[in-house]
Amino acid sequence: MEKVIIIIPTYNEKENIAAIIPKIFAITDKISQYQVEILIVDDKSPDKTYEEAARLQKKYPKLHLLINPTKGGLGNAYLKGMDKAFNELKADYIFEFDADGSHDPASLSLFFAQLAAGYDFVIGGRYKNGGSIDPNWPLLRKFYSIFGNIVIMCVLTDFRIRDWTSGYRAISKAVYQAVVPELKGERFSGYTWQIGFLHQAVRKNFKITEVPINFIDRKIGQSKLGSEYIKNTLLYIFKARFEEIIKSRVFKFAVTGFIGTLVQLTSFALMRNSFLVADKFLQLANFISIEFAIISNFIINGIWTFADRKLTKHQILPKFLQFNFASAGSVIIQIILMQLLVSNFDSSTIFTIFNQISLTHENIYQLLGIIIALFLNYFIYNNFIWRPKTKNEEH
Repeated sequence: MEKVIIIIPTYNEKENIAAIIPKIFAITDKISQYQVEILIVDDKSPDKTYEEAARLQKKYPKLHLLINPTKGGLGNAYLKGMDKAFNELKADYIFEFDADGSHDPASLSLFFAQLAAGYDFVIGGRYKNGGSIDPNWPLLRKFYSIFGNIVIMCVLTDFRIRDWTSGYRAISKAVYQAVVPELKGERFSGYTWQIGFLHQAVRKNFKITEVPINFIDRKIGQSKLGSEYIKNTLLYIFKARFEEIIKSRVFKFAVTGFIGTLVQLTSFALMRNSFLVADKFLQLANFISIEFAIISNFIINGIWTFADRKLTKHQILPKFLQFNFASAGSVIIQIILMQLLVSNFDSSTIFTIFNQISLTHENIYQLLGIIIALFLNYFIYNNFIWRPKTKNEEH
């Protein structure tokens, strides 16, 4: 039987835990597939929530208590709670659960069903079909939650998850072991923990799903949500997205293509302005400059863009020949485009602008051809030249 620890961080939640603990055990004691226990992580609450938890332990033997000596924030509480749950209490899964009554214990069955179906991470989604937020929430709180999730989805460009900020979750030990080392720094001590933890799990391709929940605002006590949540959230999502972009294969390919373009234009200009001055040598200069760019692209793509798909020594020569052959499409596109534009397009107005930065007509035509060819090249390089290895090839 797999073991589940429901972690409940608390700070001044004495009255709330007295009400919620019996409700949770009334549900979980009926579950036969999992051994379910509760861990309260209290930040030495001034209202002595930990004393109420200790009193409840006498009635509920499956209730555990961890007291932090100082208030460290939500992320810190969950980090310490997960460490105790997985490493000391030997949990297979943990749940994140609010003490204030906003998370309905009746929804636990939905989470357990998804865990049994093989999911690593289950989110209680307020914005999933069938879910809801408290209609009595203040307008500003609704705006923060709804608009905040829209901003997160847009910045991270991931719309599969509707509720990135939900605090009602089930998480496997495998996710914990993979994600926690990535969450370093003070910004993860508070509510940004929820977004950062989920985002890292998504990055690592864990099996994630949402179940609908009805969120009810607390009846007792005050929300701990502060202005630092908005600031830290924005800092995290924009920094995370920027890091994803500069580490992406498409970005590396674009930079490599830009370098190749510079190589091509520079070599063409040198030949055009030095010894190959006659028009009859224009196409030859163009061919040579393109080959220089191809060599540059092959080298940089091999050691950077597709570094995870390194070629063996025996593959380099045949793959380079394939690379040249694949790039022939770019050559043909650029030559045809140049001829069509030279013959049929009156571009005197446009050239007036580009002449200010010393670009010739030929340079501009080449740029247009290169841009079109880059899209085709990425598809070919990614799927044929540096294609991912199959399982049989890996073994």
